[in-house]
Amino acid sequence: MNGKKVLITGAGGFIGSHLTEQLVREGADVRAFVRYTSNGKPGLLGLLPDDIRSQIDIHMGDLGDAEALRRAMLDRDIVFHLGALIAIPYSYINPTDVFRVNVNATQNILNIARDLGTDRVVHTSTSEVYGTAIYAPIDEQHPIQAQSPYSASKIAADAMVKSYHLSFDLPVATLRPFNTFGPRQSGRAVIPTIIGQALFSDKIELGSLTPKRDLTYVADTVAGFISVATHKEAIGRVTNVGTGREISIGELAEMVNKIVGRDLPIVSKEERVRPEKSEVFRLLCNADWARENLGWNDATTLEQGLTHVIDFIREHPNWTDISRYEV
Repeated sequence: MNGKKVLITGAGGFIGSHLTEQLVREGADVRAFVRYTSNGKPGLLGLLPDDIRSQIDIHMGDLGDAEALRRAMLDRDIVFHLGALIAIPYSYINPTDVFRVNVNATQNILNIARDLGTDRVVHTSTSEVYGTAIYAPIDEQHPIQAQSPYSASKIAADAMVKSYHLSFDLPVATLRPFNTFGPRQSGRAVIPTIIGQALFSDKIELGSLTPKRDLTYVADTVAGFISVATHKEAIGRVTNVGTGREISIGELAEMVNKIVGRDLPIVSKEERVRPEKSEVFRLLCNADWARENLGWNDATTLEQGLTHVIDFIREHPNWTDISRYEV
């Protein structure tokens, strides 16, 4: 990526901030598109080291503003599109908002990239589009199942991206990560929720304990983004990245308990449980295509990754609000 001119939408978010940091370290000319707020803070980019942050060209705006996006996309070789509304519980409450951001903003990116002749657009999908596994491990040919409004919005965005490649020969590549976790992840996500309670509470309260997930450390997901951005084989297709290992939410809580040296009760609370037909009960990745064609691989074990997050939350004890359930 050395010398490449890149734009990252959603750069102020969890994965986006890690991707931004890594691209700066690799010598890319990095522009970050972050949502404007009245405090003028660029999201999680504010947590990056000063020497990294000083090299980022930050553009503030909204993904629904095509003119703001156009200004940010001018002269960029690669656009990494990560900007989205990703909270599944929020999508039950405000599905229209989720669809507006995740689909319409993606189309804005595609239209502008087509007009500007952008060399490549890397679009972010999600393993949630697969729904509960019909077969496992899940490869890129697995049927798509919209089991939540969030999942439906990402399926629509993925289809829009594919259509622009087939209709207009737009050079797009779609990355489909499986359950990324790591430092700086939102406190409402399951791993920070578990760790925050394991460190600072007398019990761990969760929703359903039986769903199984393939948990991928954020540095490995970032490596996936860079792989699909730099290999022509990824253009026009979806690429899964995940570890090929699964763990239930209950087992995950037990592992965190063990790592932090506690033995807290693990409780399933009704208000945290997703609607039964909407819950995705099993996600297990088949990333063979990425390994064989892009040279991608996961390098961080689950225990190593959890230890990094535990260290981060110990340093930021207010990162999660253990007093309430965060949507």
